[in-house]
Amino acid sequence: MGRGVEPASMRVGIVSDTHDNLDVVERAVDAFESAGVGTVIHCGDIVAPFSAAPFNGAWDFFAVRGNNDGEWALADAVDDFGTYLGEMGELALGGAAFAVYHGTSGPLVDALVECGRYDYVCHGHTHEYAHKERDGTVRLNPGGIPFEAAPETPYAVVLDTESGELERTPLIE
Repeated sequence: MGRGVEPASMRVGIVSDTHDNLDVVERAVDAFESAGVGTVIHCGDIVAPFSAAPFNGAWDFFAVRGNNDGEWALADAVDDFGTYLGEMGELALGGAAFAVYHGTSGPLVDALVECGRYDYVCHGHTHEYAHKERDGTVRLNPGGIPFEAAPETPYAVVLDTESGELERTPLIE
């Protein structure tokens, strides 16, 4: 690890595909508050501006555009309290390099993992939890609200950038 440029370790919250489900959003926010994260990353498919507002917390907030984020006002709503990265973003957090992309293109996710520039590639889109390491890069997908093709539980993931340890909090009971 350590391709990033920021020196200190950090706890980073990661969530994706909340799709305007305020119960899921509030559970994620509660998990991040309880964990004392310094940054929250949303990997897309927030959908509408009203469901971005609860992420305005005591942390830095970053979000990328998902394929269901059809309201262009979402970018302005996020930028009111955080940073809207557009289709893809690169972040240096707690000494680690992150790529953040919704995940609409599986080959692009694979290319981000395989390029060797990032410690972590965070994405969503499939609504299926994934935590896999390949050649020093960890691919993280916290999952998303369940639907028939992907019935798994979504998670709020908290990553410790120093140890690489993850904590998962289920967002649906």
